[in-house]
Amino acid sequence: MRQWEKATWAAGKTEREVIQNVGRLLAQRLLELTQPGDSIWILCGKGHNGDDGRAMKPHLTDRNVVMIPVDDPRQGLEKFERRLQVKSRHTTKWIVDALFGIGLSRPLDENWGKLIDAVNGCGIPIFAVDVPSGLNADTGETGGVAIKATVTLTLGAPKRGFLEAPNFTGRLEVIPEIGLTPCPFQTALNWTPASDFAGLPPRREAVSNKGDFGHVVIVAGSLGYHGAAVLTAHGAMRAQPGLVTVFPQESVYVPVASQLQAAMVHPWKARTALPKNCSSILFGPGLAAENLPNALKEDLRFLWSSSPVAMVVDASALDWLQPGPVSTSAARVITPHPGEAGRLLGSSAKDVQAGRLEALQALSKRFSDCWVVLKGQQTLVGRAGGDVFVNSSGNPHLAQGGSGDLLGGFLAGLLAQPAWRANPLLAIRYAVWQHGAAADHLTGTQANWTVEDLTHCLGKIRP
Repeated sequence: MRQWEKATWAAGKTEREVIQNVGRLLAQRLLELTQPGDSIWILCGKGHNGDDGRAMKPHLTDRNVVMIPVDDPRQGLEKFERRLQVKSRHTTKWIVDALFGIGLSRPLDENWGKLIDAVNGCGIPIFAVDVPSGLNADTGETGGVAIKATVTLTLGAPKRGFLEAPNFTGRLEVIPEIGLTPCPFQTALNWTPASDFAGLPPRREAVSNKGDFGHVVIVAGSLGYHGAAVLTAHGAMRAQPGLVTVFPQESVYVPVASQLQAAMVHPWKARTALPKNCSSILFGPGLAAENLPNALKEDLRFLWSSSPVAMVVDASALDWLQPGPVSTSAARVITPHPGEAGRLLGSSAKDVQAGRLEALQALSKRFSDCWVVLKGQQTLVGRAGGDVFVNSSGNPHLAQGGSGDLLGGFLAGLLAQPAWRANPLLAIRYAVWQHGAAADHLTGTQANWTVEDLTHCLGKIRP
């Protein structure tokens, strides 16, 4: 960002022009989050981040805007606490954090810490401009204290440190066009805007049949966990492949089969012959019962190493994979959450969260340069030998049992289809984005949605 800004100033644009544009764009997003008459407090520091905050005010029409300039943190704290004591506190919808931007590279002192603690603790949602104040945008470190934003609206592009600090950024949104010259740089990390998926899913020919759109095979479901097989099948069907076949453990064949109509269901048996037209495999959801046969794990390893069709491995089956080469060029995908990733790497979920990009690359290398979906806030998609994409959709309400089963099924359903299989990275990214976008849609419409609701919404969001 610093280099990009320098290139812009060298091209003749002024900081004032860009700041005025930024103020308008920030205000536009805040208008979407509020209603006429709502109160908005803007905490403005001395630098350019504060200038961005000040440039918002003229555009916040029909809102009760309170500017709180903060040159000195002790005086700023006094002003802020006085505001909290008056009645307007109860009608204030957002606090705008425009104190510090990417220029901050030192820990904040005790007085700034007291102000930030007061802001974090007041119970009012926080809208951070570019960077949550106190957060080092390069490293994600805080030096002890930083704003915990509800929403961070960052300018131009996300900052590297945000990957390590999701608890401080909250929901991360990006304004890519802020008036800078075209970006002259590219990195291996890429943000994923909805516009990446314009025109998707691919158009289908008028004369088509189910044989044109692939056949998903799902090995999932065991005693006590039959619901995972059902959810996975529903996720796959939302991707609209031609056929879906589920192979649960025999002990749960009846409850799985009784809940599925369009999918075929057969009890799993060792070295079960896959349908001849199988075009993708999902292995793992709900295979968590005790005393599962060793032949099941052997089947997974055999298919992973040699099957000529795309394969997704999730949940318990991740622990059964063995490092080593595969004798196929078909896509291989693993979809761990941080705890699963930690087990695979011999570390912990905490270690994974402290270095998500490095964890993704290590997992990919461990399993023959496979694609990795490292789940969590700002899910990462990529592999060791190429670019990594940061997903922009989703929210904490996805932290429900069964959510990942739906994602695995939807992804396998896409990879079964020739049009998607030709570009597996695009298919993986689209699946992850759709999964999160469906959750965002539900969260915007109801407070207590369930995974069953997500089943009905998955795949419906237009980019």
